[in-house]
Amino acid sequence: MTEGELIVIGLRIAVPLLILRAPLAGGLAAMLLDAFDVVLVEVIGLGGFGSHYSELDKGLDTYYLSLELIVALGWASAWARIPALVLFADRVLGVVLFEATHARWLLLVFPNMFENWWLYCVVVQRFFPRLYPRSVGTVAIPMVLLLIPKLGQEWLLHYEKAQPWDGIKRNLLGTS
Repeated sequence: MTEGELIVIGLRIAVPLLILRAPLAGGLAAMLLDAFDVVLVEVIGLGGFGSHYSELDKGLDTYYLSLELIVALGWASAWARIPALVLFADRVLGVVLFEATHARWLLLVFPNMFENWWLYCVVVQRFFPRLYPRSVGTVAIPMVLLLIPKLGQEWLLHYEKAQPWDGIKRNLLGTS
């Protein structure tokens, strides 16, 4: 394991702890760190991730999503809390099945909707309380609206194997 990898892993373990104190800021920081960890390890310049990155990334994702679940379990509204719990279980099942089979199509069947639902609930609770989940309709409509772009993202990243961070590294950092 390289020094750069250890630094990024340390950040991916420490930063999500903010979720427990400041859910929105901590959640966004953890999501951004997850999205740009491959770029960050290149910026640090002390060695990159090895061939085990995919498994490592899934484990670190599950860690910070678990912290988000802890927050979600404290939500007063069952209309927000129960979908979060179901979506988290769905995500964990999908990751386990994918790691066991390496069948990429499973990532389309089990998209990470938990993260999107959690962020939606945190944002509307804070800024748009009238939209907070309180009924079937206030769960179903945002769920469908969140699912459409998520399936597109899952398709690009996991089925088409697009690697947008390579463009960022090449065009913004001048590395390959």
